[in-house]
Amino acid sequence: MNIYPNAYFKRVEEITIEFLNKHKIKALLLDVDNTLVDYSKKMTESVIKWAKELKGQGVKLYILSNTNDKAKIENIVKDLDIPYLHFAMKPLKRGFKKAQKELGEKSENIAIVGDQIFTDIIGGNRCHMFTILVEPINEKDFWYTMWKRPIEKKIKSKIKLEQKTK
Repeated sequence: MNIYPNAYFKRVEEITIEFLNKHKIKALLLDVDNTLVDYSKKMTESVIKWAKELKGQGVKLYILSNTNDKAKIENIVKDLDIPYLHFAMKPLKRGFKKAQKELGEKSENIAIVGDQIFTDIIGGNRCHMFTILVEPINEKDFWYTMWKRPIEKKIKSKIKLEQKTK
């Protein structure tokens, strides 16, 4: 099981069209909680602007979230005008494969962007997609995510050390 991402950024807005083109990425699967929105379900103008710019450059965007709160996801996608799948059950392959089919892209041309190794990264790696780990927007987390953060912190330390030595 591969727990390491292909790329690591502090926040989604750092992912550029040049980076995506370099890696032949045509579509992004985007996590929601603590990736696009904070704990209080707020999305910044900079995230909205980033998403619109990528869409304008031809990158397909798709929300892939584990939340079962459909209303929350619909509220987010209305700002971004992109398709979504809620209750995706990441890291299981089902949600990733459904999104891939709807996007009409090969797995190697899709990147998953998220803040959690044990859902977003492992699931994307299992589906042979490019994986991009970002830092959580806030430290405040849901109880079901909190217990994983210390383990993720150790993995991130290793990733940061490897990036410095390249």
